[in-house]
Amino acid sequence: MRAVVYEGERGAARFTDDVDVRGPGAGEVLVALAAAGLCHSDLSVLDGTIPFPAPAVLGHEGAGVVEAVGPGVTHVAVGDHVALSTLASCGTCADCGRGRPTMCRRAIGRPGRPFQRNGKALYQFAATSAFAERTVVRAVQAVPVPHDVPLTSAALLGCAVLTGVGAVLNRAKVAYGDTVVVIGAGGVGLNVLQGARLAGAAVAVAIDTDPRKEKVARRFGATHFLPSTDGVREVLPTGADHVFECVGRPALIRRAVDLLDRGGQAVLLGMAAPSEEAAFTPASMFLDKSVLGCRYGSSRPQHDIPLYTSLYRRGALLLDELVTATYPVEDFPKAVRDVRDGRVGARAVLTF
Repeated sequence: MRAVVYEGERGAARFTDDVDVRGPGAGEVLVALAAAGLCHSDLSVLDGTIPFPAPAVLGHEGAGVVEAVGPGVTHVAVGDHVALSTLASCGTCADCGRGRPTMCRRAIGRPGRPFQRNGKALYQFAATSAFAERTVVRAVQAVPVPHDVPLTSAALLGCAVLTGVGAVLNRAKVAYGDTVVVIGAGGVGLNVLQGARLAGAAVAVAIDTDPRKEKVARRFGATHFLPSTDGVREVLPTGADHVFECVGRPALIRRAVDLLDRGGQAVLLGMAAPSEEAAFTPASMFLDKSVLGCRYGSSRPQHDIPLYTSLYRRGALLLDELVTATYPVEDFPKAVRDVRDGRVGARAVLTF
C-alpha cells in the first residue's frame, strides 16, 4: 500500500509502497482515501515544531470511501463517502458529555499503531494518517458527506475548515457587525475569513507578507488586505473585536493582543513549538481583553461537518476554491517544496 512515512529525522519523510494496514475492529472504519490536504501541521512534524514518535504515517486532513466497517458501526456503510476528523473522542467522558469533544482526554496524545512496514509497527498521526491509500479510524471520526461533494474538497473539511470556521463560530462567537483581524492567510486563515463572513463581520482585515494572497483572501471574505500589522490602526483606529493569530509566532501573539479594542479577544490558532513563550503587558488586559486558546475550532465534527457541507451546497461556504493544486501522492516531495516556497495559495491536496 502507498503511504508517506515520517522516519524521525528532521525533514525525513518519504513516499513508499510497502505499508500494510490492519482491518477494522469493533467501532472502527476502514477508509480508502481519495484525497488528503497537506496542512502546515504535517510540515511542523517534519521540522520538529510538533514532536511526534516515529516511524509514523503522516496526514490528517482526508476524505475517501468506506471500504469496511467493524462490529457496532451503524452510521456509515461500505461505499459511503466520508470526511475524516482527527478527533477520536470517546463519547463517554465528562468533556464529551458537556459537548466538548475537543477536550476529550482519551483522544489526545495516545497514537495508535494500525500500520506495519517490513514487520515493524508504524504510528498513526493525529489519529488519522491520511497520507495512505487506506486507514483505520474510530467510527466517530468518519463523517458522511454527500456523493456530489468532490472528495478533494471534502478532505479540507476535516482540518482547515473545522479549525478556521469553527474558531469564529464556536470559540470566538463573532457577532454580526463585529470587526475581525486575521494574521496569516493560509488554509486556516482563509477559513477564519470565511467564518467571519458567515457570521456577518463588518470588517475583516487579512494580514500576510505574501501579496499573492490578497486575491484569494478577498474572495474568502477579507474587506482589507495588509502586508503587516502596522496598518491595522488606520483601518480600525480603536482596535478590533477579534484578532486571530494563525501563524504561531510569539511576536505575532503579542501583536494580536496589542491590536484589540476594549473587550476584544485574541484567538490563538497557530502552532508554536512547545518550548516557545509569548509575552504581553498584563496592564493591557484590564480593559476586559482576553486571550483564548482554540483546539480544532472547538468543533463537534459529527455536527459541524454536515452543517458546513450544507452551506457549501448552498454556495455559502467555499471549498473548491481552497484547492490550489493537486498532486499524486507519489509527488509528496514536490508538494512540500511548493508549499514552503509559497507557490500554493491555499491548500495542496494529495490524491490517490
